[in-house]
Amino acid sequence: MIETSKRYSDKDLAEFKTLIQDKITSAKKDLKRLRDSITQGAGNGTNDTYSAFKAFEEGSETLSKESNSILAQRQEKFIRDLNNALIRIENKTYGICRVTGKLINKERLKLVPHATLSIEAKMQKNNK
Repeated sequence: MIETSKRYSDKDLAEFKTLIQDKITSAKKDLKRLRDSITQGAGNGTNDTYSAFKAFEEGSETLSKESNSILAQRQEKFIRDLNNALIRIENKTYGICRVTGKLINKERLKLVPHATLSIEAKMQKNNK
């Protein structure tokens, strides 16, 4: 890791911590909704409707469950990344680019609080 003498102040870190904790709470609620939608059946009462429609609806329900499963996996990763950001806050390394060693712009961290790369480093990575 690149040595750096700069870091965010304790006050800044406390603000980021609150932001991240709020995002984790929200993300966990979203994850619960996704998991609930995966485990619950449609129950739309198609028992006595035309069989082709029922087959179509069951296929649609399967696709929806698969999509929600993928979204749930992404949400789990997002929560993991946010928890890792909290660890970096505790270690006072939060907001330091892991490539350049420079501080990541505050506005970027507010939008992507789990970011570990500055825009500069991300651009270099994408151009390789």
